[in-house]
Amino acid sequence: MSLPHPTHPIGRREVIQAGAVGLLGLGMNHLTALQALSAPAARPPRAKSVIYIFLSGGLAQHESFDMKPDAPMEIRGEFKPIRTRTPGTHICEHMPNLARISEKWSMVRSLTHPSSDHSLAHHIMLTGRSDTPLGFDPSKPKKSDHPSIAALATALLPKRKDNLPPAIVLPDKIVHNSGRTLAGQFGGMLGSQNDPWFLEMSPYHPKHYGAYPQYLFHHERGFEKDPSMHFQAPHLSLPQGLTLDRVMDRVSLRDAFEKQTDNLTDLAGDAGFDSSRQAAISLLSNRKVHDAFSLEKVDPKMLDRYGRHSFGWSLLMARRLVESGVSLVQVNLGNNESWDTHQSAFPNLKNFLLPPMDQAVSALIEDLDASGQLKDTLIVMGGEFGRTPKISSLSATALPGRNHWGHAQSILLAGGGIKGGRVIGETDKIGGYPISDAQTPENFAATIYEALGLPRDLMWHDFTGRPHTLYMGSPIAGLT
Repeated sequence: MSLPHPTHPIGRREVIQAGAVGLLGLGMNHLTALQALSAPAARPPRAKSVIYIFLSGGLAQHESFDMKPDAPMEIRGEFKPIRTRTPGTHICEHMPNLARISEKWSMVRSLTHPSSDHSLAHHIMLTGRSDTPLGFDPSKPKKSDHPSIAALATALLPKRKDNLPPAIVLPDKIVHNSGRTLAGQFGGMLGSQNDPWFLEMSPYHPKHYGAYPQYLFHHERGFEKDPSMHFQAPHLSLPQGLTLDRVMDRVSLRDAFEKQTDNLTDLAGDAGFDSSRQAAISLLSNRKVHDAFSLEKVDPKMLDRYGRHSFGWSLLMARRLVESGVSLVQVNLGNNESWDTHQSAFPNLKNFLLPPMDQAVSALIEDLDASGQLKDTLIVMGGEFGRTPKISSLSATALPGRNHWGHAQSILLAGGGIKGGRVIGETDKIGGYPISDAQTPENFAATIYEALGLPRDLMWHDFTGRPHTLYMGSPIAGLT
């Protein structure tokens, strides 16, 4: 494979090193996070791993876990509730698989925060902080942002001997349809060296709001297919600061591993090869990790169970990563706007969003339960906010939907010591505001930190050295 012509000459060995370091789309600043040490946990973790499923755009509580069948039509919407295996608990008819295994998961119907703005709400739910950081800019991430939950896991979880990264985000960064990358996904005040590792597997395309490749849709026009878009392994990229535009074009990760492996021994003996690069080589040469990033060896029947779409592929890869020892995997199921059902809400949810989510999430829960790993893996799923109680239309010609609503949303939790079949909190008759057991993003984040065994008195330090409290709330009560 030919390489782009560099602006400045660069040696073959440097190119190979850069390719190895950038194999997962990483820069050198990411690798130093592998060496970060933290205070030991006060007690063993409740879960070995956490999978945070993020539904960017805002899941409608009325069309999922908090239906209001007795409310007027302009509140309850078109979908019907169905029984679950949990007595007295009903969810949306388009989530039959989750209804069938409701004894394995629980839900919170009363999570609330103050923002109904996409950018700030993303920051809130990805960082577990309801307050707005000083100088927050909705158009771009800044060093003054709060660190994401994944970044804090990267910085604070103990270093592993096998150099696995503590936190990985897939299948892509969250990017607005205008092209701007949303704040709240990165290290922020923690420093960019603690950015989580992003596995870029789904190419972003500003024309589309949906998942790749099978669930492409436009809010108004419905299903659209772009043959140029497909789910693929992470691409290679140079560490920040080097002059090559890229080491290689997008290729399968498995092939990249095999091509890099031949050079690992020589590189490890290079006097100029620093410890961070050696850590990268150790990671890349780990056969267990190698296999986790490849779906080629997966039984086709398992692919069919999860679904041959980006939702299924992403959650199947998340499962393989936690099996390999990654502590926190954040899975962005649909990029920004995917779940933003302002219009055409009912056909979009029915045809493009709820079915693949239901299929993939239920398969993940069942697989981990069957293997005995569910007790050691906490699964949490939510978006940046819920949707308005009242259905509306953006225009006279648009099909109806719901607008942004930070005051109430529903989240799902399973595994990691969570008892199934529980419903925490309640909203009012129209699903607008919590009326019992209100929970905050701080409670949500604390639930994740507790599951990972991070002690409640643990502090983190920003890039200036100032200490900050990790726990800004208490874990959600009633789940364990």
